[in-house]
Amino acid sequence: MTPQRIIERLARRDAAPVGEAARARFGGDRGRSLRPRGRALIPAAVLLALVEREEGLGLLLTQRTAHLMDHPGQVSFPGGRVEPEDRDPTHTALRETEEEIGLAREKVEVLGLLEPYHTSTGFTVTPVVGLVRPPFRLTLDSFEVAEAFEVPLEFLMEPANRRRERRVHDGVEYEYDVFVHERHVIWGATAGMIVGFCDLLSDS
Repeated sequence: MTPQRIIERLARRDAAPVGEAARARFGGDRGRSLRPRGRALIPAAVLLALVEREEGLGLLLTQRTAHLMDHPGQVSFPGGRVEPEDRDPTHTALRETEEEIGLAREKVEVLGLLEPYHTSTGFTVTPVVGLVRPPFRLTLDSFEVAEAFEVPLEFLMEPANRRRERRVHDGVEYEYDVFVHERHVIWGATAGMIVGFCDLLSDS
């Protein structure tokens, strides 16, 4: 998968509806209400940073520190909620990425946006796809981020490397996607967005 191919797939998504597999994945978490009662969805954005290596593209991910109140220790994309001063989701994703892992926004070539992903925790998250070419330097916010690492896009695009699991929460059973790469377990909204992105790239 090349950056040009990804740009073409993103352009096709803007021109026509995505395939059934990708459409199902982008709907958000399954089995629970996407809008907590009495609350509007909170806009947020994350950066799907594709690092261009000689051996292929790698997706840049972070592991949250264990002491955080929200999603401690989980694997996530850099990003966060939209602030009043943000011009658009791209501005949000690049700003949050710079704050969390120190990746300068000038190092990111934005390729396009994916459809918003609605989470069961009340967020509507816009994934921003960007290309990063080495060399670059990361400076992690030690309060929020324990580690930054890359997973080969080729690995994530292989259906055999993902599985579906079920969990019961507040008496409701729901399903979610899971990837295990080396010592990292990727699940929840992060895995859901990855699956949606990969399905979009492979959808014919």
